[in-house]
Order: sequence, then C-alpha cells, then structure tokens
Amino acid sequence: MAELKKVGVLTSGGDAPGMNAAIRAAVRSCIFYGIEPVAIREGYKGLIDNDLEVMNARSVANIINQGGTFLKSARCAEFRTPEGRAKAFANAKAAGLDGLVVIGGDGSFTGAMLIEKEHGLPCVGVPGTIDNDIFGTDFTIGYDTALNTVVEAIDKIRDTATSHNRLFLVEVMGRDAGFIALNTGIAAGAEQILIPEEQKSVNELMDDIANSGRAGKTSSIVVVSEGDKSGGVFELASKIEDSFPDYDVKVTVLGHTQRGGKPSCSDRVLASRLGVAAVEALREGDSGVMVGVRNQQVVQTPLEEAISKHNAIDKALLKVAEIVTV
Repeated sequence: MAELKKVGVLTSGGDAPGMNAAIRAAVRSCIFYGIEPVAIREGYKGLIDNDLEVMNARSVANIINQGGTFLKSARCAEFRTPEGRAKAFANAKAAGLDGLVVIGGDGSFTGAMLIEKEHGLPCVGVPGTIDNDIFGTDFTIGYDTALNTVVEAIDKIRDTATSHNRLFLVEVMGRDAGFIALNTGIAAGAEQILIPEEQKSVNELMDDIANSGRAGKTSSIVVVSEGDKSGGVFELASKIEDSFPDYDVKVTVLGHTQRGGKPSCSDRVLASRLGVAAVEALREGDSGVMVGVRNQQVVQTPLEEAISKHNAIDKALLKVAEIVTV
C-alpha cells in the first residue's frame, strides 16, 4: 500500500452528468481510508492558479443528484505547455498532494499522463464523457443520462412529426463517435441513423427516404451524429427538400441539452464505483491508469492506451438498426 496523506480531485474537459457523484465517491473514499481529500476547482487551471480546498464528508453532501460538476471545469491552454505543468506540479507539491484523481475524457487523461511522466505525480483517471468513446470501459459516466435525454426529446419530436407529416433531422452529439446516435435512433424508432463510423452516401439516404414513402410512411425521423460526413443537418435538409418537395423538412439540433440534467441511476452507480476505485488504485500504488468497468467488473487501463484507442461501434447493433428501420 502506498502511503497517501492528501489526494487532489478535479474535473476537466466537457461536463457530464454523474461527475458530481464521482467527486463525492472519491472524497468520501479518501476520508474512509484516512486520506485528506483536496478539491481542485476548474480543472488543471485550478492547479495552476492554486485554487485548492480541503474537503470533508459534508462538502459533498446533496450533490449526487446534480448534473454538471460543482468543482467546475475549464480548458487550460497554459497546462498544455511544459512550463504550465511545472507550475501546476509545484503547487501540488506545496499543497502536499500525493496523487490526483482526474475525472474527464481524452484531453484530461493526456494532461494526467504528462504531469506524471514529467514530474512523477501519481494520477488515476475516471472516464466522464457523454460520448462513450473512451477505450477501456464499457460505459463512461454521463452516457446513460445523455441517451435518456435524447430519447425523451425524439419521442416528443415524433409526436409533431406524425401530426404534420414531417421529416425531422435530429442532430445529436458525437463528433468522432456514433454511440449516442445509434442507440437513441434504435430506441426512438428512427427511420434512418447516420454515424461517422458507417458513412452513408446522400444518394443512399434519398433512396431510403423514397422507400419509406413507398412503404406508406408519412413522417420520418433521421438521427444524425454531429460527426457524420454527409455535410451537416442543414445541408442534408436542403438536399432532401430539393429531391422531395412534398416533404416538410425540419431540423432540430439538441446541442448541449444532452450534457445537462440529473444523472440517471446507472450513471450515479457507475460514478460511485469508479470514484472509489480511483482512490483504491492510488492506495495500491497504481498510477498512470484509468479505472473503468468491463463486463460488470472494475478494470484498469493504462492512460496511454485509453487515449490512443477508442471503443468500436457494435456491428451487431448496426444490423439491428438496419432490420428494425425497414
């Protein structure tokens, strides 16, 4: 067991529902093991600005049900430089920190990996992102809540689509990964799903829309991942209107509504498991790793591997989508 007196906890990058639950779990895990937890506000920026605060069990009371991150998050250009990381480490050393729990995504883990390599500060990552694209875990914190938010929105859009014989293009988050689009498209009964991993040509989409019309469908929902390469939802809408002048085509961009809201039960439990696992990993002398869940078991993945690889889309799920959208 590593001798730990103080451990810093920070959230970095884009916020995700369940981050507060992970903070809470990490703080209370520290207290359980006799370690002093130290909150770092606004991610790595807070480490550079020395914005640190010692926490106790009551400091994280009544936050498990809140979305976002009460420690706040910020992207920090200075931390991307060796000089910035040296300043951050100097502050961490002065505060007596023996390790860091870093809750975030790829960029956050890159920062953790660099400060450990350059200065020897032990770091353990906790995957918090709605995109679910981090390698080494079946699910990331915030993903399940985002799915439920999107499905609820699409269900409401479906009501107006069927009332007015409209075709809706619904853009969801996923710049590089289509997990949200694929899963919500299936769950909400979308007629078409466009994701970066399976590029469908505009002509194929037009053929599918024509086939839907011939099959008697008078309204349609097309879920589009923001990373889809077909030109974006507004350009797609224009092309569909040109090809199908009888269609009333509408566009809805769900945007940052997908990041907000109270975390689901699944995200709260996942965040609690991983917050505890991160502190336990540091106690066991493990660092430079990310904790995640594979097949319901907590596992560790080297940060370098978590950053360099990405979760792959389930091909079987793509087949399901193809079958149920006929």
